Amino acid sequence: MRRDPKEVRVLVTRKFPERGIDMLKNEGFGVNVWPHERPMTGEEFLKEAKRSTAIFCTLSEKIDRPFLEDCSHIDVISQFGVGYDNIDVMTAGHLGIPVCNTPDVLSDATADVAFGLMINVSRKMFWLHKSIAKGEWKYFRPGSGLGIELRGKMLGVFGMGRIGAEMARRCKSAFGMNIIYHNRKPDKKAEDELEARYVTFDALLEESDVLTLHASLSKDTEGMFDMKAFRRMKKSAIFINTARGLMHNEEDLIRALREGEIWGAGLDVTNPEPMDQNNPLLEMENVAVLPHIGSATEETRNRMSELAASGIIKYYRGEVIDNLVNRRSLDRGR
Repeated sequence: MRRDPKEVRVLVTRKFPERGIDMLKNEGFGVNVWPHERPMTGEEFLKEAKRSTAIFCTLSEKIDRPFLEDCSHIDVISQFGVGYDNIDVMTAGHLGIPVCNTPDVLSDATADVAFGLMINVSRKMFWLHKSIAKGEWKYFRPGSGLGIELRGKMLGVFGMGRIGAEMARRCKSAFGMNIIYHNRKPDKKAEDELEARYVTFDALLEESDVLTLHASLSKDTEGMFDMKAFRRMKKSAIFINTARGLMHNEEDLIRALREGEIWGAGLDVTNPEPMDQNNPLLEMENVAVLPHIGSATEETRNRMSELAASGIIKYYRGEVIDNLVNRRSLDRGR
């Protein structure tokens, strides 16, 4: 949709890296950046959106059906992130509003975090670091703080997409881990390159020494990792989630760890977010928790900002948006 840049007003919901903001400004668009560190309230977001023609947002903005119906004038929505479960993409498509995201650019950074969590949990690094700060490192204790080794173990990947494949490459290369995975359908490329074996969901739970989540959040995956799932896992297993916190039941995870149903857990996402500072997981020996930093490198966040901005720019130039997530519903809406 070609439009005079002076008529375009982009609402930027956070202080995203300047790379993307500068791209929008250089295009001649009016850019309204939310000036506060805190996210907007729902009322503030709706008020600002009604004065805008495009939205540059992230996961914390709730863009549901009522919001979209109130803001059906919006031309395009660009999400700073891979996931878009905060957006009713079907309704957006029916209203003729394209939604785009920032895939690919954060695969390495997120896989690095998953890999790091796995190592930290296996050697209890977070816990032992805190023990030093508490003044508990007094002398050598041969039977204290023991971890488990990863070499030759079985990595189970739930969601062998871009990030899952990068995690598998790291684990295979560094520790010679064997790879199994569960997707909606087999991935021949992963099988050929990584010697990965496709298994059922139950087999994934039962065979994995490390189970790492990289699937998208959906009605099917929400709450999928509950006590029933944890009880099917090995008692020596490590559970890693860098995908979405809503995919695991956090009360069940706490219980599974306390009762020894699984050995440890590494989380970059929690349920809910942010995590309460008194959450029992933070005081568990075999647990490592991070504040959703999967994409948090300067290089990755800059690329995400550029890609999110380019989606808006391409829309107004009338160019094809490569990273469009609601193409089917958009076509039906037209």
